[in-house]
Amino acid sequence: MSAIAVEDKVEELLACLDEDARRIQESLSQLNQLRTLVIKRDDEALGKLLDNIQAQSDQHSRRQQDRQSVRMNLANAFGCDLQQLTLSALLEKLPAAKKERVNQMKAKLKGLVAELRKEYLSTVLLLSECSRLNNLLLKSIFNLGGIGDVYYSANGVVRRQSETAFVNLQF
Repeated sequence: MSAIAVEDKVEELLACLDEDARRIQESLSQLNQLRTLVIKRDDEALGKLLDNIQAQSDQHSRRQQDRQSVRMNLANAFGCDLQQLTLSALLEKLPAAKKERVNQMKAKLKGLVAELRKEYLSTVLLLSECSRLNNLLLKSIFNLGGIGDVYYSANGVVRRQSETAFVNLQF
């Protein structure tokens, strides 16, 4: 592959990575919106948001396939294995003019991924706390189990009483 063709493939990869960065920013916004809707208890808007997220999953797999295709072409051009072609490895093989753009994209993606991890953890903590509070509420309303009765499985996971019904259907 000629140097011009390689530069074109690098540009394609940068375009894919730029789209990935945009998608990560969108995911950050969606996580924020998800937490807000859970706190506000807006079930209708929450349902719409979750449907929107589900619909976007197909686009994500297409983008991932495009990125892998470009990486495969670059790996073939540089004569290396696909797993060896990372942004750091790519930097070593590029001329100085392209190195700056790849470095900027690498730094941008690192920052966005770190922020996404933080926001994801915040969302998981909120949802697990909501689940815990809902379980406590249900136990207190339907008198499930005694006060302080906690059962754990062999691996330390809390077990629920499966033989207890939520509502007594006898008249």
